[in-house]
Amino acid sequence: MLLLPVLFLAVLQGLTEFLPISSAGHLILAPHLFGWEDQGLTFDVAVHVGTLVAVMLYFRRELAAMTSGWFGAVLHGRHTPDSRLAWGVLWGTVPVGLAGLAFAGVVASELRSPLVIAWAGIGFGLVIWAADILGRRNRDEYMLTWKDVLVVGVAQAIALIPGTSRSGITIAAGLAMGLTRQGAARFSFLLSIPVLILAGGYETRLLLLDPERVQWGYTLLATAVSGVVAYTTIHFFLALIERIGLAPFVIYRIGLGLVLLWVFL
Repeated sequence: MLLLPVLFLAVLQGLTEFLPISSAGHLILAPHLFGWEDQGLTFDVAVHVGTLVAVMLYFRRELAAMTSGWFGAVLHGRHTPDSRLAWGVLWGTVPVGLAGLAFAGVVASELRSPLVIAWAGIGFGLVIWAADILGRRNRDEYMLTWKDVLVVGVAQAIALIPGTSRSGITIAAGLAMGLTRQGAARFSFLLSIPVLILAGGYETRLLLLDPERVQWGYTLLATAVSGVVAYTTIHFFLALIERIGLAPFVIYRIGLGLVLLWVFL
């Protein structure tokens, strides 16, 4: 790959992984729109590692408290809000793990198209908009029930469809279950950690089965750029979401979807 596509795609991944506009959809679209070669598995692994490091650094205090609380619950039966949140993240990952095992091949072969991204962007954009308007927004992520975790976990599995947006659909599910905007976003971002680990591991396995020549300079650059952009995106998104809501992202999704339908239909 050339330097410009590497930088552009790394920034794109860092921005879109945590904004409710679909990182997978944008990474699939970029080569179609700009005539670039497919970025390849090495690049996918690199940018996933970058965003994973970013979210773990941003939530490092929460992760330390959740880990301590989880071990306290398992070893000594001491249940705390941190231990319950840790269990919520773990159990909330199960649906997407099962769905990934069952449908990863179908998603990779049948759904990586601009039209799928267009319809998913518009349709799930309206779902996000409705959840943002109708949600009661009176609880935070430490007040999740098992029903909440199940609903958000199933929503995350639906996000395997390109264009859906993992962060968007999980935030929408959290809002629908009564979480605040920031609470839904924070749980969505914490829930991304095991998903990014699973996705990076899956892509690494594929890379080992079909090794390609690695451009280490560009690979490390993509990792660093995606990580810095992702960390900055998380910070500003959480700072602004209560004020601006999700409407600007819904408008963007619908606009992009209509443009894609006009271009590719």
